Amino acid sequence: MTAAALSFDRRQLGLVLFVTLAWGFNWPMLKMGVTGFPPWTFRTLSMCLGLPLLYLVTRMNRVPLHIARSEWRELASLSVTNMVVWHVLAIVAVQALSSGRAAILGYTMPVFSALVGMALFGQRLAPRQWLGVGAAAIGVALLLWHELAHITGRPGGALGMLLAAAVWALGTQQLRRSRITAPILAIGWWMTVITTVVMGLLALATERDAWVTPPSTVWFAVLYNAVLIFGLAQPLWLMLARGLPPVASTLSVMLIPVLGTLSGAWFLQERLYWQDGAAIVLMLVAISSVLWPGLRPHRT
Repeated sequence: MTAAALSFDRRQLGLVLFVTLAWGFNWPMLKMGVTGFPPWTFRTLSMCLGLPLLYLVTRMNRVPLHIARSEWRELASLSVTNMVVWHVLAIVAVQALSSGRAAILGYTMPVFSALVGMALFGQRLAPRQWLGVGAAAIGVALLLWHELAHITGRPGGALGMLLAAAVWALGTQQLRRSRITAPILAIGWWMTVITTVVMGLLALATERDAWVTPPSTVWFAVLYNAVLIFGLAQPLWLMLARGLPPVASTLSVMLIPVLGTLSGAWFLQERLYWQDGAAIVLMLVAISSVLWPGLRPHRT
């Protein structure tokens, strides 16, 4: 690994720290937002309020939003695998699980991505990556076992979160191989628009009878997601991703489920069990094993 692969300036460091904290603390915000409130309606409100800010970010960066008509089909496919399935399933799973467990299970995505790359795209897994896959499997098994062992457990929520992570992993592999010529921020804008429409239609079709005036806690969670997640963190990450050294992005991804678990215990007084702690350690091993850049011999 060269010194250049590890170097990044203070501005990048500050932005990565902001994105990591925003996404990490968002897990208890999601739980707070869907407690006693329809989950798809909550997500739709967040996205509708976040879209104008996201549009402003694209305008400030002079990003053209045009997508060629010949690329619409691929854009629709990327939207389904990268955002639609994730948002539809994950927000329902958060309602069923503690925010910490949802965060841990959601960030199995890098491990699923390694498996999808191997199964569908011919990528080979190094021995340390197989170690990561095994560690993730044990961590997931611990959480599922604990959910099944308690009468109040909801293994359906855990399985839904795992399915969401697996589809998201497929989406990341497809996005890496995308032939869409538009900038990544434009792709992100249109994927968010499509997802907002889908979420709105689902909310209208299934949750209309449950619509109530959101209490202050729900509005706080909605605004947090609209401004910090959809308006700022998501576009910042898309803009940073190509310029970040692998170590920085790996550490950011590793910290998010840890922050989600600890902040849920702090803000929401969610009880932590030994299975949660063990799963966090195993997931950190898994994520670092599949994402951490390998040491390669230097060539002149």
